[in-house]
Amino acid sequence: MMLVTMDPTSRTAGMLSIPRDMWVNIPGYGYGKINQAYFIGEIYDLPGGGPGLAVQTVEEFLGIDINYYAQIDFDAFIEFINEIGGVKIDVPSKITVDPMAHGKKNNTKTLKPGIQLLDGELALAYARARHTEGGDFDRAQRQQQVIMGIRDQILRFDMLPTLIAKSGTLYNQLSKGVHTNLTLDQAVRLAWLASQIPADQIKKGIISPPDQVNFATSPDGQQQVLKPITEKIRQLRDDIFATGSTSPVAANMSQADLLKAEGARVRVLNGSYTTGLAAKTADFLKTQGI
Repeated sequence: MMLVTMDPTSRTAGMLSIPRDMWVNIPGYGYGKINQAYFIGEIYDLPGGGPGLAVQTVEEFLGIDINYYAQIDFDAFIEFINEIGGVKIDVPSKITVDPMAHGKKNNTKTLKPGIQLLDGELALAYARARHTEGGDFDRAQRQQQVIMGIRDQILRFDMLPTLIAKSGTLYNQLSKGVHTNLTLDQAVRLAWLASQIPADQIKKGIISPPDQVNFATSPDGQQQVLKPITEKIRQLRDDIFATGSTSPVAANMSQADLLKAEGARVRVLNGSYTTGLAAKTADFLKTQGI
C-alpha cells in the first residue's frame, strides 16, 4: 500500500509506503495484517468492497482522511508503462527479477547496476521483487522509484498533453485493470497538478524498522507481523505530508486539539440574499471549536 498526498497551494507532494504485514485494527473485524482489510471487504461484500474497508483501515491507522483510491492490476500497469515507452530506473545493485511468465518457464532476468530503460514487464518485476536483504522494505523503495520514473519519463518527453488528449481512449483500454473512485476528469486534473510539482518537493517515506515498527508475532502465535510504534509513525506521517513545520507533540493530538493548537482564524462573508446567514454560520462554526 502507498499513500500519496498532493497540495495544490504549496505545490508539494508526499508518498508514504505501508508494509503489508502491519498489525492494525480492521474496523469491525478486530486486529489483523493491514493487507487483509481488502480481502475481508471483498469476501463479505461490504459497502465499498475491498477498497472501502482498506481505506477505512488506513484512515484509522494514520489518523487522516483519504479522498481517493486507485487499484491497478498487473496487466494495466504493464500496458501503461509500454504506452509511455518504458521507464528509466537507476538500479542500485544487481538484482534478479521474475517477469510474468506467460507460459514460459525459468523466466528470471538479472538487472545489473546502473541506469537502464525497463519495459512494462521488467518494471513490474522490479517493483514486485522481494528476495533482497531488506525484503518488503526494499520492495517499497523500488515501487516508489518506479513511480518517480514514470513521472520523469512523462515529463522528460512532454507526454502529458498527448496523454490527456487521448485519455478517453487510454481509459477504455485500461479500465478493466484500474479500479478507482476517481472520475476520468478528476484523474486528468490530478495528473496535471502532479506535473507541476518539482521532484525536490516530493517527500518520500517508508514505515520500517527499527524506528516505526518492531518485528513481532500475532497473539495466536501463527503469523509474523509488524507491531507499529504509533507515535513514531504519525511523526513520519507529518514529516512527509505536512506543508509547514510540525511539532512532534502533534503526532498524538486529536483533531479537536490540533484545531485549537493551530489557532487559525476564519472569516465568514454573506454572499447570499439571506439576512443574518453569516452570523448564524459563524455561531455554528464556533460550536465546532473553530
